[in-house]
Amino acid sequence: MHTYTEEDDRIARAVIEYCLDRLKMDVPLDTPRSAEQLADQAGETITPKGIGGDQALQLWANAIGPACLSVDHRRYLSFIPSAPTKASSYFDMLVAASNVYGGSWLEGSGAVYVENQALRWIADLAGLPAEAGGAFVQGGTVGNLSALVAAREYALYRRGSRPARWAVCVTEESHSSVKQSVKVVMDADVLEVPADERGRMTGPALRAAVEQLAPETRDGIFAVVATAGTTNLGIVDDLEGVADVASDYGWWLHVDGAYGGAALAAPSARPLFRGIERADSFIVDPHKWLFAPFDCCALLYRDPVLGRAAHTQRAGYLDAVNVNSEWNPSDFAVQLTRRARGLPFWFSLAVYGTDAYRDAVERTLTVAREGAELIRASEHVRLLVEPDLSVLVFERIGWDAADYARWSAQLLAEQLAFVTPTRHQNKVCTRFAIVNPLTSADDLRLIIESMR
Repeated sequence: MHTYTEEDDRIARAVIEYCLDRLKMDVPLDTPRSAEQLADQAGETITPKGIGGDQALQLWANAIGPACLSVDHRRYLSFIPSAPTKASSYFDMLVAASNVYGGSWLEGSGAVYVENQALRWIADLAGLPAEAGGAFVQGGTVGNLSALVAAREYALYRRGSRPARWAVCVTEESHSSVKQSVKVVMDADVLEVPADERGRMTGPALRAAVEQLAPETRDGIFAVVATAGTTNLGIVDDLEGVADVASDYGWWLHVDGAYGGAALAAPSARPLFRGIERADSFIVDPHKWLFAPFDCCALLYRDPVLGRAAHTQRAGYLDAVNVNSEWNPSDFAVQLTRRARGLPFWFSLAVYGTDAYRDAVERTLTVAREGAELIRASEHVRLLVEPDLSVLVFERIGWDAADYARWSAQLLAEQLAFVTPTRHQNKVCTRFAIVNPLTSADDLRLIIESMR
């Protein structure tokens, strides 16, 4: 099985040809299938003798692949889509074929070197100091968890003892992964700060909420999580005000920019992020709005020494890689074995240049503003939240949950678009999440008109 044969060569060429053809074409949205449909179309695929490369690839092309939605379709506007560049997709194949281990400098120094250059570009956008650094991790969930683990370890080091209960300040709009990490994984308390009318955490609201807490509860706070682009609404918290409160109390400030942090690349949006340069840790997912393939989250620490102190694993078999002068990505997160997942992002940055990234993000912001104007000008829909970034939340006047569900299903069945309902202030509505530079105002107009 491990000896390279002519059959392997033929399969490789067929797979590469399929990938190249797909990257060249305007792919359909595709549709989910039921388990029964997939059983009928694909059947049993794992057999004692194998089914061979031709049949396996044919099954993927004709049955399995079409049951997976094309997240990079220009009218895939649900959740937070992904729109990887062609160069990053090509290089993702190379990374897989090269089988680079990206956990340590010893085993992947070349990969780590250029990944760090990509991290440096992001750190510079956020205004973090020259010594800032970190690693690319699987996604925002791992990034947020890793940053908060480092924050708690630093708090324990500073105070020398544990409080009755550790606690983290968030808002209702904070990503679900933050709350899950704090409550379930870290067994700490989530303190939900009331958001303002736009869903933002503000410095004054944070201070007021904390001052009302019992001293024992307040004593356990070790971090506050501000969001630079909430997932549902696309709103940026009052980072400057939150940073002031965190500084006064000596808390760790973590900024979750998984979606919205990419807008730092756009000069028009940068004023929204005032105060982000004061973050102790920061994440952004290049697989969301920085045009990289899944899965890729950039995790940055203001002081990487604190990340390393929390996450470096010790064992006899790791002595060879635990060298203080070397940069091991596995030292900065809840991970050890690690794919060099930042390489496709680095390659795309190197190929196209950062100016192209700036222009692409600006393009999506422009389309979002045009979409907001379309909604305002239409009598049958209503904009519910004035957008900060590229998420548009709006309602079809007079519709209930069943109406939205029927409309969403019909859009997908007709292969027109993928737009799903959401909730805002306990009311069913819908939203556009625009991160693909190929999405146009005409695409949004088509979808808005379908709601008449």
